Amino acid sequence: MKLKYTAAWVGFTAAAMVAVSACGSEGVKKAVDVADRTDAIMAALARATDRTEDLGSAEVKVSTATTGAAPISMEGTYSWGGGYAFDVEMDTKAAQMQQLQHAPTTRMLFVDGAYYYDVDPQPSGPLKGKEWMRIDASAVFGEKGAKAFNGAGGGSPAASMKGLKYAKNVEDLGKETVDGRSTTHYRARLDQAQLGKFKDAYGEKDTLSGAITGGASSMTMDVWVGGDNLPVRLKQEIGAMTVTMDFEKFGRTAVVKAPPAAETGDLTEVVKDATGKQ
Repeated sequence: MKLKYTAAWVGFTAAAMVAVSACGSEGVKKAVDVADRTDAIMAALARATDRTEDLGSAEVKVSTATTGAAPISMEGTYSWGGGYAFDVEMDTKAAQMQQLQHAPTTRMLFVDGAYYYDVDPQPSGPLKGKEWMRIDASAVFGEKGAKAFNGAGGGSPAASMKGLKYAKNVEDLGKETVDGRSTTHYRARLDQAQLGKFKDAYGEKDTLSGAITGGASSMTMDVWVGGDNLPVRLKQEIGAMTVTMDFEKFGRTAVVKAPPAAETGDLTEVVKDATGKQ
């Protein structure tokens, strides 16, 4: 069975202090002004980070776009209070899953370090008579990258917000209305030196995630924070991939369970083998 795997989204973001060097009293004053603005931005983002982490889940709408491919839209629940997990419905055609699922949307889970796809039972092969397809994160990010991805909280909003401290620079882009809500728009950039262990997950071109992102050497994150100190929208640019996440509401930690093993066909090794031959 020939598989074309096109799912992988992430979330991690960044923000940090801006260093300014200048000569003379005017330069010193400008440096102080910049430092004051940066401190104010960091304080606002710290409040948003704390609130996001305290809340255990969120109902979200997600769009993932890569160069030369149609965006993949998803909608559902992201949970992080008891470990990173999600339960979403994604567009079957955009994800190129029509060979395995005839319905217009495909349910996808991420739990315990693996992706699960609700598919039509197949007449033969590893998915014969199975309702679910399992692919371990190591098939997407590589063994080392999967450990980095899972250890950092994966693509959860909480992990994204906690990564703010690693950026080289951060900007306050002012007030904007998003989904009818008043927000403050911040932008942060993370270059290769600040990628840390995320470089293992997204920067290696010989992994599936690296092929999708083009081997990310930098990341840019935009976050729109509402008056309740919670993110309204997160947008990450990771190499050739752009992920936009809109938050409908936050709530308590949601429980996401893996499907029964008897109903699941594991294609981890198939995907690893296919990736190695590309």
